[in-house]
Amino acid sequence: MSHAAAALEDTSSGGHRTAPVSSKTVLFVVTEDWYFVSHRLPLARAARDAGYRVVIASRFAEHEALLRHEGFELVPLLLRRRAAGLANEFASIRELRQLYRRLRPAVVHHVALKPVVFGTIASWGLDGLGIVNALAGLGYAFTSRGIRALSRRIALSAALAVLLRRRASVTIVQNEEDRDSLKGAIRLGRDRVRLIRGAGVDLTEFLLTPEADGPPVVLYAGRFLWTKGVGDFVGAAKSLRADGVRARFVLVGAPDDDNPESVSREQVDAWVSEGAVEHWGRRTDMPAVLAAAHVVCLPSRYGEGVPKILLEAAAGGRAIVTTDWPGCRDAVVDGETGLLVAAGDVSALAAAIRYLVNDRTRRRQFGEAARSLAEREFDVKRVVEGTLACYREVAPR
Repeated sequence: MSHAAAALEDTSSGGHRTAPVSSKTVLFVVTEDWYFVSHRLPLARAARDAGYRVVIASRFAEHEALLRHEGFELVPLLLRRRAAGLANEFASIRELRQLYRRLRPAVVHHVALKPVVFGTIASWGLDGLGIVNALAGLGYAFTSRGIRALSRRIALSAALAVLLRRRASVTIVQNEEDRDSLKGAIRLGRDRVRLIRGAGVDLTEFLLTPEADGPPVVLYAGRFLWTKGVGDFVGAAKSLRADGVRARFVLVGAPDDDNPESVSREQVDAWVSEGAVEHWGRRTDMPAVLAAAHVVCLPSRYGEGVPKILLEAAAGGRAIVTTDWPGCRDAVVDGETGLLVAAGDVSALAAAIRYLVNDRTRRRQFGEAARSLAEREFDVKRVVEGTLACYREVAPR
């Protein structure tokens, strides 16, 4: 065992005894329960139905009752998405290590970048754990060309080059750019990387529905982050409204207080007060929301995997406007299921929205083609099958 691993051991009286590996336990490590429910619940259900004991380690703020009702075991975590100081971060790694030693799961599934980094560090020296690292995008450090992002990218690449080569581990990415980044920047071998496009979408829940009557509704749904383009969406809405375009511009979601790129709640209120957009709040009934929409718009320049709202929009048969950006362009066939515009180009964004708002026939054509694409590529069953195959690959035999 390395000195780093030894330093993480429990120093309380006697420490924790290391249990034997449980061949049918999968442990999910994710920072937020809302993200787990939104993006991983079908996978957890499939694992449970396949005979796995499913344990979820997270911060439980909204969905504890739902997850317990599903029959999953829950373990509260200290781990937070936002940096919490060196002492707290080290405590989070130690907490994970103690959990791994106590449960000894066959598979630990780390969801998103911070659990991947902290969880893999915590697993050093613990044999018999299969690790699945799921990266839902590599983040701004890998997509930005700024000097600050470059320095972060160099440091992160160096860390991932060590962590992702852990024995009995594979890394899941959601788009080709992230796969190529891992293979190029950190020289991760092809045998260690799996491409699974997004979290998938339940095609029985999201259905191709006819458009509602009335002025077209242009929908932005997601976290209210500047890097996800919510400001560009509002800017395009203001421009189009000033030009007399007859449409409604709707925000669904909320600010993300744990993200430094979050729009303030005061700013959202100001946009609504001045009549630029409507705010429908946070919604869990996305099939109904999409049924009320005519165009879905996500002008992101964030380090996306494949945004789930774009998969849901395709499944619901809605025309899409999004950016020619890693992850976003993986959900759209430009000119067939939607339109791609340059990230940060508000004028081009407004022009694309105007085109679809004014052409109902083209919206219908795009929507029908998008549904066909979802049926071929984005069915959640494909995601579940691919991920369970990763579990079988890394689990101890």
